[in-house]
Amino acid sequence: MQLGAFSISLAVADLAASQSFYEKLGFSRTGGDGKGYVIMVNGPTIVGLFKGMFDKNILTFNPGLAQDGSRLQSFTDVREVRERLVADGIALSSDTDPAGTGPASIAFMDPDGNPILVDQFFPRPGGGKQGGGRQGSGRLGNDGPRSNGPGNGGPGSGGPEDGQHE
Repeated sequence: MQLGAFSISLAVADLAASQSFYEKLGFSRTGGDGKGYVIMVNGPTIVGLFKGMFDKNILTFNPGLAQDGSRLQSFTDVREVRERLVADGIALSSDTDPAGTGPASIAFMDPDGNPILVDQFFPRPGGGKQGGGRQGSGRLGNDGPRSNGPGNGGPGSGGPEDGQHE
């Protein structure tokens, strides 16, 4: 199962202080609105800093994106990931329409209660159409987070629409 690009979404109290700290570690800001969230990268490492959007740090995977931010033509669709997790008895805290074909996300917890978000920005591989299937996504773009805001983006500031990784 390929989960795509990995990033961590950190809940922060002071966005400017956190951004300054990560810049001292060699990270550069590549996205975000600068008020509620920023996306920082250092090589292939992606950290999203989010103020007031969620209470816990979140592990985020983005099917369809490589760690370098390039779009993958072939990848494991989030609905296939969902099917495998449900079959293995993993309870989902946020679900999507298994018959959907558009961008979608699911969320669940690991055994220690760490939240995990699988947030797919692209349609199902093989020609799925846009729309449908999205519930509670945390994808970030120039207009900010989508509903529920827990997700993390990546190197690009405008998401897949502008040819960038989020």
